[in-house]
Amino acid sequence: MDFAACQGFRSHDRRGAIEQERLWPRRERGKFERFFRIAAGLDVDKQDLKRYSDFINQKIYDLLIRAQATAKANGRVFIEPFDLPITKGLQECIHEFKKIDEETELQPILDHLTARPPLDLAYGEDTENRLPLVVGGLNVALARTFKIIDGDLKHPHAEHWQRCFRIFDLLM
Repeated sequence: MDFAACQGFRSHDRRGAIEQERLWPRRERGKFERFFRIAAGLDVDKQDLKRYSDFINQKIYDLLIRAQATAKANGRVFIEPFDLPITKGLQECIHEFKKIDEETELQPILDHLTARPPLDLAYGEDTENRLPLVVGGLNVALARTFKIIDGDLKHPHAEHWQRCFRIFDLLM
């Protein structure tokens, strides 16, 4: 089961558009747009926010499902940060996010937006605190993946998002 199905999301639901507007006020949209310009020279807009949210929520869910399996296999009742399957590349993107975040101040927004789906195990406090940084690293990885797909890309369209989704689905 994926996160969107778990949460009952529908991709063309008007309530979803209203929710996106509530979650992404103009000031926060500006930070999101600025982040993608700095990270990869991309111009994203309000229409990309729904795709972005779906992507991040699905990838966090995927990481947390694997982390839960690791924690269970090791007899723990909490998911700890070391249970998260963070690859070398994602770790490097997390470090890059920290640098970019000094300019964009996106982390507080990510902390608010980062989904924490209900799982069989609880999240440890350190895991809760780490998730926004993991999302930040996923942001950097996503932005750079757009540029790998098309080095001249400035304005991602639905097909670019779909390609990124497929690439990340293969790797995560």
